[in-house]
Amino acid sequence: MTDAVQSDDILGRARVKDNAELEAYYNDLAKLDTGALWTVANSIEPWQPTPASAPVLWKNSELRDQVLRALDLVRPEDAGRRVVYLLNPKRTEVSAACGWLFSGIQVMRPGERAGAHKHAASALRFIMEGAGAYTIVDGHKINLGARDFVITPNGTWHEHGIAEDGETSMWQDGLDIPLTNALEANFYAVHPDDYQTTDLPVNDSPLTYGGPGLLPLMDKWDKPYSPLMQYRWEPTYEALLNYAKVTDGSPYDGVIMRYTNPTTGGDPMLTMGAAMQLLRPSEHTKAHRHTGNAIYQVAKGEGYSVINGQRFDWKEKDIFCVPAWMWHEHCNTSSGDDACLFQFNDLPTMTKLGFYAEQGLNENDGHQVVKTN
Repeated sequence: MTDAVQSDDILGRARVKDNAELEAYYNDLAKLDTGALWTVANSIEPWQPTPASAPVLWKNSELRDQVLRALDLVRPEDAGRRVVYLLNPKRTEVSAACGWLFSGIQVMRPGERAGAHKHAASALRFIMEGAGAYTIVDGHKINLGARDFVITPNGTWHEHGIAEDGETSMWQDGLDIPLTNALEANFYAVHPDDYQTTDLPVNDSPLTYGGPGLLPLMDKWDKPYSPLMQYRWEPTYEALLNYAKVTDGSPYDGVIMRYTNPTTGGDPMLTMGAAMQLLRPSEHTKAHRHTGNAIYQVAKGEGYSVINGQRFDWKEKDIFCVPAWMWHEHCNTSSGDDACLFQFNDLPTMTKLGFYAEQGLNENDGHQVVKTN
């Protein structure tokens, strides 16, 4: 599905015709490090959002073996983080997976421990496989399980490791590094003692703030990010199943729930949001588009998504991205089981800046025409 091209040859748009005198004028302006706005106005002020990323599907069946190869090639002590990052073919200059979002897959062996560090970029993890993994965020040590969503807010000391009796583990890292760099606001520091020491109880964050709709009466949390740093899979899935009993869901996203800061109801971090959605058996959502970029990971089931007219077939642990302002829809191809999609996005940034916009596709039955090669 394509949008009608709007003409620039109207009042209010730049439509100056070049001539020799103007070209000489432009050359003189360039010598002063200046330029005429009308020569670039239509390109820097498009009629609608113009995504700079391509939709991409990264298949776990193809990527997993390559990630595991890194175990024998690089030590986490030397790499800082042993990560294979996902690169959008249209965003190579900023090492982005989609828009201004970074994504990569980190892998660690039992007994390995990466050094503590901090940076201005916000980060998150979605656990893909393994056992015995943990993270320590500003002294809060948390044990991690498959399909858990974990946050590492900007400016916090953090490190990761695997217990000696654990299993080789993988997780997706999501960060807003490209955005932070674009704003020229990034910094990076390594811990002066290499690793954190803490006397806080293990799992104090989820044990304190992970109750169902409960907030400790003695709560004194005053930081701009969520005190709940681990959102476990089991209660998340249970919440989706319960919600599915009482709602038809969104026509565009199925049964979808947003991860929140339990003290405010807002997003867990300042610049990135996350959600989990459930697609009922054989459910096929309608197409819509919105500003902001999203990176999805299949938490459960299999199906396909149509993004900008292109079909991407996915199954558990696959990762795909939906660039800003691209039509997209999702389909669960199983007639007997649900499918779940985890996503992280830059919607908190879009919302805070007043840039969020959304549009549903009203033509025909609400689905895109799939492109054929």
